[in-house]
Amino acid sequence: MKLTWQAATGALFFGTLLAPLTQADTFELTSPDGDLALSINTDSALQWSATLNGKPAITPSTIGLVLEGEGNIASEIEVSSAETSEVHNTLTPVVTHKNAQVTEHYRELRLRFSNGYGVDFRAYDDGAAYRFVGEKDTAIVVQEEIMSLNFPELTETLFPEEETLISHYERLYVPEILADIEAPRFASLPVYFDADGINILFTESDLRDYPGLFVEGTGTNGVTAKHPGVVTKATPMPGTEDRNQDITMASHIAETTGKRSFPWRLAVITDSDAELVQSELVWLLAEDNQLSDTSWIKPGRIAWDWYNANNLFGVDFKAGINTQTYKYYIDFAARHGLEYVILDEGWTKTTTNIVESNPDMNIPELIRYGKEKGVGIILWALWGPLDKDYENILKTYGEWGAAGIKIDFMQRSDQYMVNYYEKIAKEAAKHQLLVDYHGGFKPAGLRRTYPNVLTYEGVKGNENNKWSQDITPEHNVTLPFTRMVAGPMDYTPGALRNAHLPQHHVSHFRPVSIGTRAHQVAMYAVYESALQMLCESPSTYLREPEVTEFIAAFPSVWDETRVLDASVGDYILVARRSGDTWYLGAMTDDTARTLKVDFSFLGDGEFQLDLLRDGLNTEHYAEDYKREQRDISAGEILEINLASGGGWAGIVRKR
Repeated sequence: MKLTWQAATGALFFGTLLAPLTQADTFELTSPDGDLALSINTDSALQWSATLNGKPAITPSTIGLVLEGEGNIASEIEVSSAETSEVHNTLTPVVTHKNAQVTEHYRELRLRFSNGYGVDFRAYDDGAAYRFVGEKDTAIVVQEEIMSLNFPELTETLFPEEETLISHYERLYVPEILADIEAPRFASLPVYFDADGINILFTESDLRDYPGLFVEGTGTNGVTAKHPGVVTKATPMPGTEDRNQDITMASHIAETTGKRSFPWRLAVITDSDAELVQSELVWLLAEDNQLSDTSWIKPGRIAWDWYNANNLFGVDFKAGINTQTYKYYIDFAARHGLEYVILDEGWTKTTTNIVESNPDMNIPELIRYGKEKGVGIILWALWGPLDKDYENILKTYGEWGAAGIKIDFMQRSDQYMVNYYEKIAKEAAKHQLLVDYHGGFKPAGLRRTYPNVLTYEGVKGNENNKWSQDITPEHNVTLPFTRMVAGPMDYTPGALRNAHLPQHHVSHFRPVSIGTRAHQVAMYAVYESALQMLCESPSTYLREPEVTEFIAAFPSVWDETRVLDASVGDYILVARRSGDTWYLGAMTDDTARTLKVDFSFLGDGEFQLDLLRDGLNTEHYAEDYKREQRDISAGEILEINLASGGGWAGIVRKR
């Protein structure tokens, strides 16, 4: 059945079919620009497919929800109503992770079944989404979710394969032919697919009171849904009782209410690599802000301790996890205009007693000193000890005057843990505490619902340099097209000890990044995180004032984002605006490249470009760089050269 769209203004329903539709029907839904077309079939099983400009992107894929005592709610469907609408709004995020204004424009099809359930489909210009809804005010048990997401033949994937459902979700995005991946191999979200030149990034949003979704290979051109079960028992593991558990899961995946909407399953679908990076679909599909007062939420940059192991030098005190060391971090942050310092693992009396500090740390004094210097203090805590008394602990942190919390080692995404994320975000907001979720799953919409949630890890980032050689330039330029599409990532850039792989060595206490100095600096424009780390030791940064001054000029949130040039897993060139100033970053994989920066986005006026690029000797000495200033105008196209594993960064200010 093709529904008729009529001209109208605003967010109004255009077509409504209220009579029971007992016959099998196919419904068609197109994006506002008409390029993306969805086909939804309600025969014996509920199926959907998608084409982009007439070319198959997602082939017929069955979806459903199996409930205890009711079976599959999307089997043998009797459609009782079908409603279509078009929504076109301009939204203003509380925290401008990517843009100060976000366009919301989609067409929606709402199908309701005679059994008290239904499904919503949305088509945006850059993707599609669906979710199940329930209208029964009773408790339900979800046994499984049915999803066979299928693609055309020879589809390729970047597959963040997991070994177990207990995971920190820090994976490499490994290129494979999708049909070569068979069960029981599975991956966490987001997952990237290349369907003959069409980019498809699959993930989820509005994840609330429901487990996180994984996808399992089928040995064909598709994947199926996989979920962690409801946790029935969690036993501390000997030796790491404070953070690791032996988990027992039930066969069912959720215990919830039947009157609710379920998480959105979404696919960014575009033939433009740049548009993939710019997508706001995960944020758009989330529940709107639930906080009445957000004036206290302040994004910012952080001087971070754990990566550099508190390795201070040239100081007249013994460095370590003590008050003097963190006053030094605060002084460094204040000197360079950074908003925060994190007290990472070690500040507490024990890892389970998180309301008392170790004897060498004076937390009230550090918070007082930080406020005097204009620097907030963020406190690290393990999730388990926090969970045992989270209301009182967060109240205590708020009374101390802490600015936020960094919560670690969740390493699960079952229903209980998903609910934990939300209850902590909600409770933290009562005490005006920012939240950084570390050691856990990817963003899935909570940052819109509770905008004090500013960043997530769930990414294989710089800290892995301490124990591996996984963080290659290719990995770094894959992240903007995969993990970062889901939302901000606490990658922790800013390493100043840099080497190419042949010269690289693993060091836990003096880690070295792979790639050039300019590659690391460019991350401050390319990577999104409203709490953005400077991972190196303050002493190291102070030894390199030219680079440090340049890095410290980059904000952590943006009024406008433009991806000027991009190729998935190869290179990226991004321009972001904050106020009247533009910040640019370019990164490449192991292939040296020449890119062109078209400055036509600048508009009228005279501008000065302050740039940091790979040096002439970067090929052999990765830390070599050159900083230059020059005039630039909107009519210019600048050619930039990136070394192997290299980068380029620029700041454009009005003269």
